[in-house]
Amino acid sequence: MWKRGMGLALTAVLAVGTAACGNSSNNNNGASQSAPASGSASASAPASAPASKAATGEKKVISYWTDDRHDQEYIKSLIDRFNADNADNIEVELTVLSENFNQSVDIAFSSNKAPDLLRLKSANTGTFVKKGYLAPIDAYVTDEMKTKFSSLLLDGVNRFDGKLYSLPNSGQTLRLVYNKDLFDKAGIAKPPESLQEMVDDAKKITEAGKSEGAYGFALNFKNPKSAFDRSIREILSLSGYQGLGYDLKTAQFDFGPYGQVIDYFKQMWEDGSILPGAETLDIDPMRAQFAAGKIGMYLSFSTEPGVYKDQFPTTINWGGALAPTIDGKRKGTSEIVSAGTWLGISDKSKNKDAAWKFMAYLYRDEVLTAYHEQGFGISVVPSIAEKAKNPDVPGMEGFLVGDSDSIWPVSPTVTPEGANYGDAFFKYMLSGGDLAKVTADLNARYNDALAKAVEKGEVKAEADPSFDPSKLKTNS
Repeated sequence: MWKRGMGLALTAVLAVGTAACGNSSNNNNGASQSAPASGSASASAPASAPASKAATGEKKVISYWTDDRHDQEYIKSLIDRFNADNADNIEVELTVLSENFNQSVDIAFSSNKAPDLLRLKSANTGTFVKKGYLAPIDAYVTDEMKTKFSSLLLDGVNRFDGKLYSLPNSGQTLRLVYNKDLFDKAGIAKPPESLQEMVDDAKKITEAGKSEGAYGFALNFKNPKSAFDRSIREILSLSGYQGLGYDLKTAQFDFGPYGQVIDYFKQMWEDGSILPGAETLDIDPMRAQFAAGKIGMYLSFSTEPGVYKDQFPTTINWGGALAPTIDGKRKGTSEIVSAGTWLGISDKSKNKDAAWKFMAYLYRDEVLTAYHEQGFGISVVPSIAEKAKNPDVPGMEGFLVGDSDSIWPVSPTVTPEGANYGDAFFKYMLSGGDLAKVTADLNARYNDALAKAVEKGEVKAEADPSFDPSKLKTNS
């Protein structure tokens, strides 16, 4: 349970975690497909809301784009209430982009069709700032907000070159998600603690359930980088390595540890333990298969309990557990990701004042508290974390922050020439080859891109030879 001590401790860790500059990734993206959110809201909006008033003046239509699907019904309910109650004749339209969010944003800005508000994550905030997509919000932030968020306004996270672009709300833990029924059927007593155990368990589950269409493991491999960023990232951070291939001690990319993990994934593929067709699965179709009892385990964010409560209701007995490590020993901590940002205003918006009014509406205490308590994210705002109740969502107990969770230092985000690490490693996983050559090639291309980005002043990369992942422990 996240009590007062946790909120304060996490704030301290977050401050330490931004010592290295750049952007941490939390990509949930696969193939591009956008669709407006629809349907009645099943999540409850906060009980407290402004009284309905007569709207005046010309209607201002504000568009809000997000790639979050797990909270869309809750956000839709808030938008419906805001649209009905605000006295400024503002109407917010929500669009949920299920995949390729960043690319869709690029296209929108290049074609002068940018939304007014954007869902920001630590993977894209810095990039969007550099591209000129975001408007600073310093002039809007009230003294009360400055006090409320003061310990969380950090350079390289939500503040760049002295200007503030977003305020925090919640973070996401990463866990192994597993079907307890399939584990029991296969005679497995507990979640795997090492990668070899995960491989063995996936094989046992497949052998016990294949006749009924159940397999041991799956991920949304239609987008390999998205799949690995929700799985290998977690395995590596608990094993003592930065989860995106960056070595904090040397300020260089080193995909050697990544390759170790990939070999175990490759073994599951060769064993036939991975759900057939997983290479074409987006995240939501994969979740639907898990909800139907066809997948023994996968790795993902703490969004999953909300998904299985509202989006894909399920009757299976499932839970969340810390991910396995490379050798069964925990030498690091489970990374809490995307903890410094939430909403941002488009610099191209013609209705920035109206966009801020809706943004401020979402940053009210009752909204942030309900967001935490309904399990959509784990609050990192101290004043909210201190008073919020544990989320009343089935399965969330396995995702709550504990003494094995912390925020890691951010790492530089670069775009190399050629295939990214997700595509390169997935190709090896399916087709084999020389892993040493694959790793060496990735190291060379990513470090070349890093050197160029540093030279241009786009990112900072400062070595920290004394970095010790075990010192990131956060006490619950």
